[in-house]
Amino acid sequence: MRRKNDSRNELVKAILDEYKPETAKDVQDALKDIFGPIFESMLQGEMNAHLGYENNSKISKETDNRRNGYITKNVKTSMGEMTVDVPRDRDGSFDSVVIPKRTKDISDIDQKVLSMYAKGMSQRDISATIEDIYGFKISHETISQITDCVMDELNEWQSRPLKKCYPFVFVDCMYVTMRYEYECKESAVYTILGYDTNGHKDILGIWLNETESKHTWMQIFDEIKSRGVEDIFFISMDGVSGLEAGAKAIFPKVVVQRCIVHLIRNSIKYVPTKDYKKFTQSLKKVYGAPTLKAANSAFEIFCKEWSQYPGAVDVWKRNYSHVEQLFDYGSAVRKVMYTTNAIEAVNSSFRKVTKKGAFPNETALFKLLYLRIKELEKKWSTGYIPNWSMVLNQLMVNDLFKDRIDKYIRL
Repeated sequence: MRRKNDSRNELVKAILDEYKPETAKDVQDALKDIFGPIFESMLQGEMNAHLGYENNSKISKETDNRRNGYITKNVKTSMGEMTVDVPRDRDGSFDSVVIPKRTKDISDIDQKVLSMYAKGMSQRDISATIEDIYGFKISHETISQITDCVMDELNEWQSRPLKKCYPFVFVDCMYVTMRYEYECKESAVYTILGYDTNGHKDILGIWLNETESKHTWMQIFDEIKSRGVEDIFFISMDGVSGLEAGAKAIFPKVVVQRCIVHLIRNSIKYVPTKDYKKFTQSLKKVYGAPTLKAANSAFEIFCKEWSQYPGAVDVWKRNYSHVEQLFDYGSAVRKVMYTTNAIEAVNSSFRKVTKKGAFPNETALFKLLYLRIKELEKKWSTGYIPNWSMVLNQLMVNDLFKDRIDKYIRL
């Protein structure tokens, strides 16, 4: 390691002695100046390997192919645009790995553009950023071509086969602005997030419709079933009218759970701001109780304590069956199923990149959302749902799920 550091220090000293940089830009210019000769040395090495002998070698040659001068290419690199002399051979069979034929960009700009697009940057911002960093311009048309290349991948992703079982599924909608001819309208983006039997997150798909409706959700559930989903244990949702019956029509054994957080939001609409904190603390004693008996006792106290706000109390009376059913399962299972926070975090990530304005068409919207999903999948690739083994163990002792888990976890 020390020898390596000594060599590195000698190289740095040689660069400093030769170029005498005084600013960061001077350093970049020096490195850019060095980049060209480095590429040319690598190209010479490739040509030597291709022909089987070095330049100006006097040894007998095993091939009739010979060097045939150079062709000058302007290439775009991560250090900016530069000119490189690429060696040629007489029979034209040499094709460099470093700078392949017909390649003028070796900077991985495509991936950088897709990454910036996934973060919600406009084409104008992307173009300006590329020019600031690399010193060459990239047109809006080129950016569109680069981002359009994900459409085939997106279409394949949207129709891909799904896992046979997702113990937990979270459904939610968010609204985006779409431009239809001469007017802008809000449209609903449907998203489904699943937890598979290994505790991994998986976005099953995204769909677009003018509004959120039971009919569209049923079509979506029917689609994911046709793509291979055989069983879902729990669906957590925000309470679309008729959605529970619709879900059970497609997946008869599913348990549909109203999101507790959504119920809290719906009920505090009837509560003055000054009482928010005390009101939510009283509610937590209900859904956070250790047993159903304790929850029922806490709910009786809650109803009496907040009777001056009948609208708020009525929200919970109408949906109390969804609180009661939580206690059919262990605490680790309850913690996963009682909120749609997981899917709302996905939609929150979507909103960061969709809030800038109206989308001209579905393609433009889905391109952006799909690239965002790929960014999320990178974050999820090495992680698992917290306490997942305990969740499975608590489901295994429940007669409703034991055989179903046993069936799918061994596939």
